[in-house]
Amino acid sequence: MRPVPGNMTFSPLVKKAFIVTVFIFFSRLSFAHVVVTELEQMSKADTAILYLKLGYRHILPLGLDHILFVLSLFLLSPKLKPVLWQSLAFTVAHSVTLGLAMYNIVRPSARIIEPLIALSIMYVALENIFSPRLKPSRIGVVFCFGLVHGLGFASSLSSLGLPSGSFLTSLVMFNAGVELGQLTVILTAWFLLAKWFRKKSYYRKYIVVPLSLVIALVAAYWTIERLFFI
Repeated sequence: MRPVPGNMTFSPLVKKAFIVTVFIFFSRLSFAHVVVTELEQMSKADTAILYLKLGYRHILPLGLDHILFVLSLFLLSPKLKPVLWQSLAFTVAHSVTLGLAMYNIVRPSARIIEPLIALSIMYVALENIFSPRLKPSRIGVVFCFGLVHGLGFASSLSSLGLPSGSFLTSLVMFNAGVELGQLTVILTAWFLLAKWFRKKSYYRKYIVVPLSLVIALVAAYWTIERLFFI
């Protein structure tokens, strides 16, 4: 067995990435100043890539509530075009409120926002059950819920902070990462479900309704938990 060198060294970028990773996993607010200080020393390109990855990870694998919301959007109309338009409306909306929150224009309380996020998931899932087809009003509903979800993203991102030298770039790249995560969920669901089953007569009865019911029940549990136990 080869001995491990006692004077092993790592590149500055590896060290910074390690510090950020530790922060993400342990989420200690006391580390925030240290992490932002490290980010300030990174190049703009490295910082942009890092925040793109953070945005993606906020959906996959860490954002189960946002994954269920996107899946609920997908289930009612498994055609790609309507779902992608809804995803775009959702992204535009959460980008607005995330930006407002990160610039300290609005300061939402997580005790209010988190239950609302759970309620938005439950609403869309129940609409899938009781509405046999996609309504034109759906995109407006999705946009309004996107405003709420953006405030939820802000509570996570504000814990890490944004480097002042590339504040706007990091914010835009985080949003881009979120959108890429959403697209991954949509395309995966389309390939696993819609591609093979959307034209089947039983698609709504045995796929849309049962999955939407499961999502609604999970969201109802989250709503109660976030209202009374957080």
